[in-house]
Amino acid sequence: MGWQLDKGLEGLDHNVLTGRVEDLVQWARKSSLWPATFGLACCALEMMAAGGAHYDMSRFGMEVFRASPRQADLMIVAGRVSNKMAPVLRQIYDQMMEPKWVLSMGVCASSGGMFNNYAIVQGVDQIVPVDAYAPGCPPGPETLIHAINTIHDKIQSGELLRRRAETGGGAAVQLPQVDGQTAGDQRVDTPVTLGSQQ
Repeated sequence: MGWQLDKGLEGLDHNVLTGRVEDLVQWARKSSLWPATFGLACCALEMMAAGGAHYDMSRFGMEVFRASPRQADLMIVAGRVSNKMAPVLRQIYDQMMEPKWVLSMGVCASSGGMFNNYAIVQGVDQIVPVDAYAPGCPPGPETLIHAINTIHDKIQSGELLRRRAETGGGAAVQLPQVDGQTAGDQRVDTPVTLGSQQ
């Protein structure tokens, strides 16, 4: 917080009086993201945990998950997307106001996961432009919050809107998993045979 005298007024750090309106608008967008409630499977439980008291997403200005897409500007696709649900997801995305962002949460939303069949969409980016991918099966609340903070940083810098303008789609930011799981820790449901005693 200094002033470089040799640069005149340009040497003054930006503050509320000397800041640009664009920076103020991006700060406001970053600080007041309202996610749409769109939980589809087990990842939705981790998303709910991130909104709970222990992880407290409200400290990022996101305490209200909106039930109306017209009041939301961040869609967190949490879980697998079936072909039957895909048109509903696109309709909700289309009803959201611009600028809007999409976060693909978990391997099922990102690539179909273990459900490599005709009923599950093999990546939600086939339906809506995705701005960030949160890896894991399911990703923990830490990974989701890390992904949201990454989106915050990209909104503040204006990078997401620039990338979207260049590609015509989502920014597709790839994130590392930060909740301590490794690739071998992914949950796999073991089939149980009826009548077997163990």
